Amino acid sequence: MIKQIQEKINQYETIIIHRHERPDPDALGSQLGLAEVIKDRFPNKRVFVVGEEEPSLVFLGEMDHISDQEYNQALVIVCDTANTERIDDKRYDLGACLIKIDHHPNEEPYGDLVWVDTTFSSTSEMIVEFIEQGKTAGYKLNSTSALLLYAGIVGDTGRFRYTNTSPETLQRASLLVKQPFDQNAFYSNLHKKDLKITRLQGYVLQHFSILEETVGVMRLTKEDLERFNVTSTESSQLVNTFSDVEGLKVWVFFVEDGEKIRVRLRSKGPVINTIATEHSGGGHPMAAGATAYSWDETEEIVKKLVEVCK
Repeated sequence: MIKQIQEKINQYETIIIHRHERPDPDALGSQLGLAEVIKDRFPNKRVFVVGEEEPSLVFLGEMDHISDQEYNQALVIVCDTANTERIDDKRYDLGACLIKIDHHPNEEPYGDLVWVDTTFSSTSEMIVEFIEQGKTAGYKLNSTSALLLYAGIVGDTGRFRYTNTSPETLQRASLLVKQPFDQNAFYSNLHKKDLKITRLQGYVLQHFSILEETVGVMRLTKEDLERFNVTSTESSQLVNTFSDVEGLKVWVFFVEDGEKIRVRLRSKGPVINTIATEHSGGGHPMAAGATAYSWDETEEIVKKLVEVCK
């Protein structure tokens, strides 16, 4: 599959790379990292990255603003996005060929070529493997692509603390840190918080609840977000605020966002992505997202979390 993707990249002069909406470090790391690798290998090709900007991660790189005409006879690659509903910038289907590269369960195998492998910690780790297998074809790392892919792996492994961190993950990460980028500056940028986020974090620590000594629950209403001047997307930085509480097995953040309620699910063991799929979502067994359409529906989700912990 990697060779087939390389052949497609060879064929097209314009390449446009997408990722999922409300991007995290892996979405941006894999998107921008792959773009950097292709630009380095093919300086004359036209390579674009598209989607909405995420202010807290803009230090990784900025998006391109392109017209619909650019998609004419273009190769489109979508990174780190399990289903078409979550692809940021809905013009992904205007190109001549579509490739999906992802490490989430392949619930919607869209695209002309599909490279999905759930054994990887992150899509960024997949791009590292793409480069390793593409050495003979001229692909290589530089300091910029290494930083971006390192950011993606760090983000999706929780700084190598999550169970998706395999020996192969660490081996591939070691290839990245051999490149000359500033790790201290990266971590400083990744973990810095605006004062408003820090104040909201204090509010979360005071107001989250624990059910059955195993399920952590936090609800943020539109009024809460307005009071702290924080967006729904920005609040995602706080999903693990109380994750270290003793005895906690799963936790959930409910964040009101317009007419919907964003649901962020995390676990230390029980499988929770099955619950996410029952509520317009999906993801990994221990890290998933969903959407609720009423506060009553959030109560249903909490009851299911209590049951899965039993």
